[in-house]
Amino acid sequence: MTRVAYLDPVGGVAGDMLLAALLDAGAPREVLDDVVHALGLTGVDAVVSRVERAGLVATHIHVRTQTRTHERPAHELREIVATAALDPVVRARSLAALDRLVVAEAAIHGVAMVDVVLHELGGDDTLVDICGVFALLHALGIDRLSCAPLPMGTGVIESAHGPLPLPAPATFALLRGVPVVGVDVAAELVTPTGAAIVVEATERFGPLPTMAVDAIGVGAGTRDVPGRPNILRLFVGQSADADPGGTGEVVVLEANVDDLLPELVPDVIDACLAAGALDAWAQPIQMKKGRPGLLLGVLARPADERVLAHTLLRHSTTLGVRVRRSARLELDRAIREVQIDGHPVRIKIGLLDGSVVNLAPEHDDCAAVAAATGRPVKQIWAEALVAATAVGATVGDADGLTR
Repeated sequence: MTRVAYLDPVGGVAGDMLLAALLDAGAPREVLDDVVHALGLTGVDAVVSRVERAGLVATHIHVRTQTRTHERPAHELREIVATAALDPVVRARSLAALDRLVVAEAAIHGVAMVDVVLHELGGDDTLVDICGVFALLHALGIDRLSCAPLPMGTGVIESAHGPLPLPAPATFALLRGVPVVGVDVAAELVTPTGAAIVVEATERFGPLPTMAVDAIGVGAGTRDVPGRPNILRLFVGQSADADPGGTGEVVVLEANVDDLLPELVPDVIDACLAAGALDAWAQPIQMKKGRPGLLLGVLARPADERVLAHTLLRHSTTLGVRVRRSARLELDRAIREVQIDGHPVRIKIGLLDGSVVNLAPEHDDCAAVAAATGRPVKQIWAEALVAATAVGATVGDADGLTR
């Protein structure tokens, strides 16, 4: 079975509400404490309490900091996350969410990403919110996250730039292409940090998917919201074995370069993958005046188009990025685990009309087992494939595999 979760933003979405809902759903508190330590933050602690909202008992979290000002250049926040001793998956997803936030701020203020200064969003609490959410999702073993349409309040909010209309411009910039619904509430229901996290973490927006719920987390916001309980509900459980396949839409981003140092090409590809690309590549081409060059390519979901375009512009030497949309026929997919020398290795399964057509051990897992046992990666990979095949890695035989 695939571990899934669904967000029900009754009172909106903010970083602290997401943390609280995840903790309430059973994520270990020590994981959040480890995030604070990994980020190297001093004078920061998370105060967790039980509160009542509209007759419902919920978890509330307040990230206390000793910092008097929240203003900080965006690149400083990114450097803290990039050098933190976090799980590689948690670090990559956190950086991608932070990049979304910076891209949005750069766009609405008309400045380059390198010049972005985060005012209200530049504090330690933003780092804890972003990295903490992805660490707790990882700890809960969530394979896929979906979310209901996000409620948008109205009114005006004070900021370092003066009064701003609600929804905040940065929030709307982050939610381009995301289903939203207007509600008659004069309050900020979705914060920019909450929007950046949800857009990065969520695979689909819409109604509650078919799932067997085994845990419910309720996270509470700090302020009272007139006519609406200020809570965020998180449903965690198991879905059908395979991810929905069929026909999907993707975007292909391309750029021709003839002045990019070969040593930097892997860094560009890694940056794109960390920012959410489905795939990234480089291939040799012949450019004008007979110059040898490279075609940089990125495959992505439509919602990630802007972030990945900015990633290419930022990390490569290109002056422009071409974008085209394309339909893609996709296999149904499922993830299972096998045990090799007492260590888990994920198996990626591709299904066509319910029949397995592809089995592939996750290379990073094989490499981790090889490092832990001192054995060659190729041996671990081969044993994982044999183990998956031996137990019949199909949806119908899923009980024979270790999750």
